[in-house]
Amino acid sequence: MRGAWAGTLTAVAALLGAVAAAPPPAPPQWTAQAAAGRPYVYLEGAAGSVLQDTLSVSNPGARPLTVRLGGQGAPLAFAAKTVTVPARTRADVPFAVTVTADTALGDHRGSVTATAGGREVRVPVHLRVSGPSLAALTVEEVRLDGSGTVHYTLVNRGSTVLAPRLSLRADGAFGTVLDRPARPLGLTLRPGERLARTEAWSDPPALDSVTIRVRATAPGAPAAEAGAERVFVSGGALAAGAGVLAAAAVATLAARGRRARAVPERPGLPVEQAQLADVTAGADR
Repeated sequence: MRGAWAGTLTAVAALLGAVAAAPPPAPPQWTAQAAAGRPYVYLEGAAGSVLQDTLSVSNPGARPLTVRLGGQGAPLAFAAKTVTVPARTRADVPFAVTVTADTALGDHRGSVTATAGGREVRVPVHLRVSGPSLAALTVEEVRLDGSGTVHYTLVNRGSTVLAPRLSLRADGAFGTVLDRPARPLGLTLRPGERLARTEAWSDPPALDSVTIRVRATAPGAPAAEAGAERVFVSGGALAAGAGVLAAAAVATLAARGRRARAVPERPGLPVEQAQLADVTAGADR
């Protein structure tokens, strides 16, 4: 009987020792979520508006909790960058999302962030920008430099994101010298965005007056076009042209000399009068 009691006492002592050695349960962690327990923030409005919502931060601990607030992927602002939540309390912190006038229509993603004690909680933000859809594209500031490089600027003047295509055409004094068909540029332009670009022209003419036309298109937008002019004159072309002019001048002088030698001289008469006398004598005969 004593052996049974001894075994029971030993088991109880071991159990109490295990309980004493076990670490205390971890205190519940603070939480952050959209107000009313929503899993994410949903906002909808037109470009140029300011939209508001609330972030709820709960502190179940026994001490006050200071939380740093911020946002990512959206123009989001809190009234204060930090908030201190008392123990066993929930704080509802309002914030605002500014939808700028050049924000593209459609869905956008971001997040509200809360950071404290080396831990960060992110609450997703779903933003839908509504309004009339307008696709508008312009080509501006076109110029052609001496190396043949075409400079231009694309501007999205609408309310939708655009994926432009571009074509080039250049006409000289004797016809078309460049005809580059439309091709996608592999980029997108947000509403209000300006993008300066260049197009290389590896073999511009050596001697010509050229008009370059830059044409841009995008789905849903009217075609946009702008141009510029430039005169190309290379050193080699100038030398060749001077040689041609000199040869023409020599040929002209030689021809005049041959005509002068073909008319017989008459004493006392200039060459021009001698030519006229010969013509008159031929008519009399």
